[in-house]
This record gives sequence, structure tokens and C-alpha cells, in this order.
Amino acid sequence: MDENITKRNQLLARKVIKGLKSRNMTGYYAASRDEARALALSLIPEGASVTMGGGMSVHEIGLSDALKNGNYHFIDRDAYEDKRAAMLMAYDADVFLSSANAMTEDGVLVNIDGNANRVSAIAHGPRKVIFIVGMNKIRDDVDGAMKRARNVAAPINAQRFGLSTPCAKTGSCMNCKSPDTICCQFLITRFSRHADRIHVILVNDNLGF
Repeated sequence: MDENITKRNQLLARKVIKGLKSRNMTGYYAASRDEARALALSLIPEGASVTMGGGMSVHEIGLSDALKNGNYHFIDRDAYEDKRAAMLMAYDADVFLSSANAMTEDGVLVNIDGNANRVSAIAHGPRKVIFIVGMNKIRDDVDGAMKRARNVAAPINAQRFGLSTPCAKTGSCMNCKSPDTICCQFLITRFSRHADRIHVILVNDNLGF
């Protein structure tokens, strides 16, 4: 990545990490995907039960593969015939992995979900939640973060899943009530009541959607 972009990301990450600390969450900055993966693994004890909510960023840094091949109880919902049963296991997992659809500069996380398995696990259940967030997802404020989630992340994910939503056809949010909509639940995480539960690894890269 261009050194000027990297410098900007380092400075911005400091601000985001400070904001996370004020919200009882812990932030980290990783200079590369490899560093992000190593940092995430350092937060996950061997033998821990780990699951995730389908975050592309987790796959992109190689974390899901590392967990599958390591000494962990990785709950891969794609390997289960009963997907609902696999999703329910997340609520009692030691660690839940996710990305964010967007984040604010002062540490607020914004996520949109269709089935709510991801946002509900972020809000409650797993003992620890680890976010992998590319610096491309940082926005000035909640309004900007929500716009990114609705007009960037949602249309791309709708296209990725082959859904018949207006945003999949137009590329931007139409505030639809389509049966295929993935914008069913909106979760804004502005504070963590439980210390040491939410950890956010900011990555000096463009990750996810």
C-alpha cells in the first residue's frame, strides 16, 4: 500500500482506537493482513470454541483457515446440514468473529443483517467478539457509516448472494421491503457493558465490502 495512505491510516487508527477505549472496547492496529491474523490468534486461546458470521474480512486475512487447521473447536456452519443449529451454537461460543459494515472515527460499529444471527451474536452471547475491519470502512460519523452500510455493503452482498433486491440492480439503497432484503436489522454498537468482550483489529488494507 502507498506509504502516504499507510501514514494516514496509522494516524486515523489512533483516533479510532482512542474512541473504542472510551466505549469500553479494545482496538488494535495491524500493518498487514499477516499481522492482523497473528494478532487475532493471540486473542484466541487454543481449544476455544470459535465461530463467525460470514465476514469476508475474516477469510481474506486467512484467519478462518488458520483456525480450521489449528488446535481450536472451529464451528464452520457451512459444514453443517442443519445451518440453524450451527448458528445457535454461536451464542455459547468462546469467540465470535465478524467484520463491520462500517465504523466511525470515534469507535461506533455499524452492522446490517438479514437473518440477525450475526448482529444478535455481536450484541449478546459469545464471551468474546473479535472484529476484523479494513481501514476502508471508517467514516466520519454514524450517518456516514450507515450510508456506507446501506449503499456499499448491502448492494454488494445482495449481488454476491444473487438476491433480487432493488439495490442489487441499481447499486444503491432504495429503502425497499423486498422479500429478499438483507437490511432487516440494524445494529449500532456504541458501548460495551462488559470489559474485554469486544476487540477490534483495524487493518491497513481494503477488506470486505
